Amino acid sequence: MAIEDEEGMRLPGTRYQEHGWEQVRKLLGQCSLQALAHLGPARLLDGDDALLPEYVDAVARALRAGGSRAAMAGNSYGDTVLDLSLTLAYELQARPADWAALCAAVAGEHARIGPFWMAPGGDALLRKKFNDLYAVLRDKVDSDNYQAACGRSCSPNRMYAYRMLDTAYGEVARLFAAWREHRAQVGAILGREVQAEPIEARQLRGRADCRPEWIMRWSETLEGFTGAPGPLHTRSKRFASLKGSADKIAAMLREIGEYEALSANQDRDWLQDASDATAWLDDYWRVLDESSQASTPGPDQLLEARQDELDLAGLELEDAGETAQAPVLLDQALAARVSLSPRFLLMAAAAQERGSWAGQVMAGDSLPVRLAVYLKLLGPFDDSYPSEWLDPATGELPTMQQLALLDEVSLPTLRKRRDAAIARLGAAAG
Repeated sequence: MAIEDEEGMRLPGTRYQEHGWEQVRKLLGQCSLQALAHLGPARLLDGDDALLPEYVDAVARALRAGGSRAAMAGNSYGDTVLDLSLTLAYELQARPADWAALCAAVAGEHARIGPFWMAPGGDALLRKKFNDLYAVLRDKVDSDNYQAACGRSCSPNRMYAYRMLDTAYGEVARLFAAWREHRAQVGAILGREVQAEPIEARQLRGRADCRPEWIMRWSETLEGFTGAPGPLHTRSKRFASLKGSADKIAAMLREIGEYEALSANQDRDWLQDASDATAWLDDYWRVLDESSQASTPGPDQLLEARQDELDLAGLELEDAGETAQAPVLLDQALAARVSLSPRFLLMAAAAQERGSWAGQVMAGDSLPVRLAVYLKLLGPFDDSYPSEWLDPATGELPTMQQLALLDEVSLPTLRKRRDAAIARLGAAAG
């Protein structure tokens, strides 16, 4: 069986999830070094607000002179590597918090080992900082565009989970195709001894055909066959909502497969080099390895570093002399409507940590508004969320509809209050 999906994952609204991303990443890293050679890497330590537009202008000029790599196909929708790279660079200018996170990462490295960009191999370390920046940014952009296209919530973390499952499908398909060489592992995935070509190898034609139990068993087998635990079997909570959730895995794979079939362009034969796919997979394993060893796991280390205050500090009831309205028990009718315990607000409030700058900024906001802020910024699930914040039925934060009911306001009103709180956080962070 041949794997027929070399172009990679497609989802509504997304442009950066296919294997062309590898060329985008390389071009942005290369051109970022060219821009910094002109501007001076030391300026990243100064916190100079003027540097971001200067960097964007300089990197845009370098991108346009990017040569053959810039002209390569970036995805199956007709965007070139140059198109995608320029769009992401200009998007960065509209997201100064991400630039601030990069500067903080560079400053942290400088505090540890000095002007590392001047040392042998320093260019590679500096380029990695920019690669991390754009890896975070691409999932933010694609998750925003997915939400606009589908009307369904999707955090950057969820976008990464889609990509993990898509990569896992590709690995299962590869193993099935080479079942003779991987007879024992294929047998473990299928749950039976394999003596002849399994019928499943011929039936697996796309993501929608991939059974969730295969993904779960594939992840379970990895440590025994490769020495590294699979993504669903690491200490990382990145995929906690998928662990043991065959229905969720099946639904996400089905969505990827259905949109792939819907959007397939039969007029073009767009196939990236096999080396690009291999590089993407190598990067995937690198990320998983970092995730399993890091204290705050996951691929978006730069995002997490910038959002540590929000991510780890939590919310609070009292701060700076201000007291938010104390949550009360939900009446039985409302508890039934939101499918939560009558004690949900009390328990969620009791789980909050105190003394955070985020709590100071949002001290006057209700608990549902605060949870809505976290839902927007970090997504429905994050390692840092106390279990008391999560809906037991989903293992995730309550939805915006649930939070609006909890706050006894309309959904548009909750969105307005949430966005106002986010704007205050952004101003305080700035």
